[in-house]
Amino acid sequence: MSTPHPPLPTVTRLGSVSVVRHGESTANVRYARAKESGDVSVPEGRTEDTPLTERGERQAARFGMWLAGAIGAGNGPGLVVCSPYVRARRTWEIAAGVCEERGRAVPPVVYEERVRDRENGVFALHSAPAWRAADPREWARREQSEEWTYRPPGGESLADVALRVRGLLGDLDAVAAGRRVLIVAHDAVAVAVAYVLEGLGAPVPDRPQVANASVSAWHNEGGRLVPGVWNGTGHL
Repeated sequence: MSTPHPPLPTVTRLGSVSVVRHGESTANVRYARAKESGDVSVPEGRTEDTPLTERGERQAARFGMWLAGAIGAGNGPGLVVCSPYVRARRTWEIAAGVCEERGRAVPPVVYEERVRDRENGVFALHSAPAWRAADPREWARREQSEEWTYRPPGGESLADVALRVRGLLGDLDAVAAGRRVLIVAHDAVAVAVAYVLEGLGAPVPDRPQVANASVSAWHNEGGRLVPGVWNGTGHL
């Protein structure tokens, strides 16, 4: 049996890529409470419109202070790519405001659909207990499936998220060569970026913890983006 080749790292001209997850959202709190209490209620509205909690806004401000320091040291991003979802946009708005208060030049931002959160389709806004109660058979299928490939009805798998992230990173290489890029997004996007940058043939990752307002970063060494920090929360 032949020995598998190590992953072939993604080649890029980007100076660096950093990913910050949005601050704590009301959905994050509700899901955690529902898991403990068994609450099966499902709120009205859209997952895209889920706001930050007060704690999430404080986290965004602390990230903004960290970012202001990076900009002041000459290590800040030259471009920000932000999810269009409210919780990510608000995280960036708060962080950018902190930078401006400290007299730091805020980099340009683009809002990009490909860094939106993983879509849960018909189970959007459902906590685990609510999902299980709404469709026990589908919940059982989910539990028996590999998380990386499981796709809820009308939704996405983590592999689907990685596919759109791969396309985005390729486009950034073409239009932002040499620039440091900050992505303000979601935990699934951070996992997908790590997987794509590991390269061709990378093993499917376990779903590692990605804390609210944490920063993960990769820097360019010889045309390849290598990991620097994962899930960093020291600034919080």
